[in-house]
Order: sequence, then structure tokens, then C-alpha cells
Amino acid sequence: MDTIFTLSSPLGPLHLAADGAALTGLWLEGQKYFAATLTGREQTAELPVFDEVRCWLDAYFSGKTPGPLPPLAPRGSAFRQEVWRLLLEIPRGKTTTYGALAERLRTQGVAASAQAVGGAVGHNPISILIPCHRVVGSGGSLTGYAGGLDKKQKLLELEGADLSRLYTPVELGQRRKTAGQSAMPCPAR
Repeated sequence: MDTIFTLSSPLGPLHLAADGAALTGLWLEGQKYFAATLTGREQTAELPVFDEVRCWLDAYFSGKTPGPLPPLAPRGSAFRQEVWRLLLEIPRGKTTTYGALAERLRTQGVAASAQAVGGAVGHNPISILIPCHRVVGSGGSLTGYAGGLDKKQKLLELEGADLSRLYTPVELGQRRKTAGQSAMPCPAR
């Protein structure tokens, strides 16, 4: 049984779940796949792990480097677990691509495509602490954040990531229009 708890943050309400000893979920309000990994009945209560998460997030959102991560126990397949482990290795303020993560898995003998990695990243049940927001598309596109691209951008800004080379799909369309290109090429007649 999971215990759930909600706390406020600069990004809005955060919903936490724990198995008693470790955090099993952290979702932003309205996040895609919210609570998909909760098991059985849920009860609302305070747990020591929630206090650890609150302290970690307080440091994080104040721009400080948080201490060690609280105990984490994300639920998912062996492949997803391995992808989430790699996410924990991405330094604060840095980004990587889905393709680069897939390549790292291949060097470890795990067959993986960028799309498969994207699926695992998108189903990360512990947002922010397992930093899926640090993964961008090839060429720097800000895509694929279940909590919303605006929140992904805010998290990267908070961490001091270099956003000058990153863009959203909307910004790409605006850049093309400014440069005299259509956002979507028209077929030849």
C-alpha cells in the first residue's frame, strides 16, 4: 500500500507517494501518467521520507545544491530502472539527449533506441529527483516532459542550464517564420 502526501512548490502542488521507507512517486499537478505506479489502496499520512523529500526540494528550489537523495524506490521494468539510473548521473545544470542515453545503454550491452529511452524517461515516476527534465531531443529541442514543457524549462533555468541552444517546437516555428521559412514545408505542386 502506498502512502500519499501533497506539498506545495514553486511549480505548484507536488504529489508524493511512498511505500513506508522510500519514495515511490513524485508527480507535478496534472502530470501525464500521474500515479500510474501506485499500488492498491492509498492512505494519506506523514512519513519520515516525506520530510526528507521536503528538505531536499526546499534546498533545490532555493537554488542550493541539495544533500543526498532520500531513499528512492521507483517501480518499473528492468529496462526502465536502468534508464532511470542513468538519469541520476546527469549533473545539475547539464542536459543530454535521448540518443546519447541509448548509446550509453548499448555500450553496456543493452539494446536500446532513442524512442525506447524516451518511453522510459516519459514514465519516470519520480519527477525532479530523478531528473528526466535534463533530457532533450536531438539538436536541443525541449520535448517530452510529462509535467509540461514550461515546467521543464523552469527546472533547467533554476539549475543554471545553458538554454541558449535549446528550443521548444513553437519557438522553432517562430524562428522559421522570422527567417522567411514556413513552419511546415508545403508540398511541391
